[in-house]
Amino acid sequence: MKILVINGPNLNMLGIREPGIYGRQSYTALVQFVRDVCASHGAEAECFQSNHEGDIVDKIQAAYGNADGIVINPAAYTHTSVAILDALKAVSIPAVEVHLSDVNQREEFRRISYAGMACEKTYAGYGFDGYRMAIEYLVEHYG
Repeated sequence: MKILVINGPNLNMLGIREPGIYGRQSYTALVQFVRDVCASHGAEAECFQSNHEGDIVDKIQAAYGNADGIVINPAAYTHTSVAILDALKAVSIPAVEVHLSDVNQREEFRRISYAGMACEKTYAGYGFDGYRMAIEYLVEHYG
């Protein structure tokens, strides 16, 4: 099983940006964590991060026929991007949304998730473990 893991804007700044909310581990540590979890479940991980909405849309579209599942943390685009929602719907690849923080316990605007409307599940507030949970869900249901 091939899982595409997409991370949106500012996740490349993990460990630096608001560590009280997002933790002290780096983006490099997150990528290694994802790869290790996938390997332990016999899955292959492709990790992608971009601060640019169009690049994320392009990556989702390129996954068509190339990925069996998508784990996506759209970050700030969660609350604004109909384009990412439409891309997820267009490719019809099983997708799971992840957020490091519990967005439902933060500002009101963070409770709206456009991308989540095209995802089967959402894991929020579990830190890196949310990615593990998302990967395990995809492997269990589609692997």
